[in-house]
Amino acid sequence: MIYREVAQNRTADVVVAQVESLILDGVLRPGDRLPSERELARALDVSRPILREALDDLAARGLVESRHGGGTYVADVIGEVFRQPVVALVRSHPRVQADYLAFRREVDAIAAGLAAERANADDRALLRGILERLDEAHAAGDVQREAELDVEFHLAVSDCTHNTVLLHTLRACYRLLADGVFYNRALLYGEADCRDRLHAQHHAVAEAILAGDGAAARAAAAAHMDYVAAEVAARQEADARAAVSARRRAVAEARLDGPRGGRGPALGLTETTAPGGRRGRTA
Repeated sequence: MIYREVAQNRTADVVVAQVESLILDGVLRPGDRLPSERELARALDVSRPILREALDDLAARGLVESRHGGGTYVADVIGEVFRQPVVALVRSHPRVQADYLAFRREVDAIAAGLAAERANADDRALLRGILERLDEAHAAGDVQREAELDVEFHLAVSDCTHNTVLLHTLRACYRLLADGVFYNRALLYGEADCRDRLHAQHHAVAEAILAGDGAAARAAAAAHMDYVAAEVAARQEADARAAVSARRRAVAEARLDGPRGGRGPALGLTETTAPGGRRGRTA
């Protein structure tokens, strides 16, 4: 149980402070459901009126929220790195992906190094558990599950840093990754060779952290992000070439199938009749 009995000064402020710490430390994530009022009051050893006062205070400050159908949940305290209009711009300008991946390379390396230096027994147990699940998904060829565990793996590494600012900064970055804002992880996991390489890289990062080798962990994390950046760039280039080839083929086939010796309408244009009987062309 993550909640501790309130030994003395059983006031709403003490309950609020405990829940705040759980959110700040990353123990409770956005969307996590709190126990029922009865269960939580029993776990904290406080009266239900005091608990209600604490929950009202947390809700007023935007840390928890009640949802339709019942239950109290941790609110979206991470927020957005970018507002939605900027996210739309990012999606339409793939070159920003390179900036994101460059940022991730540096920050992920710092996180891995700190994780190796600061991880305790519980942190290492969690990391091993995620690694085992990654192994199972990889062996089963479950691409979707492996992509989901990819995010969980990086979240666990950030937890191991025991640096609150770094933890929440990375969680905001990984949300963009999970939402596919910068690139589609499923495409990377869709190719066997790429999946194998990513899997081996995750193992290299984890093994360095578990061994307490900060330098090796930083190097492994940087190498991992270098590989991801190279793969994403290669796929963007291939997609661009494919788009050009598709257009070239369409125009070539239209030219080959057009009237022989005739001038006909321009390729890619359709003849129209303008007001007054004049003929024109539109795309």
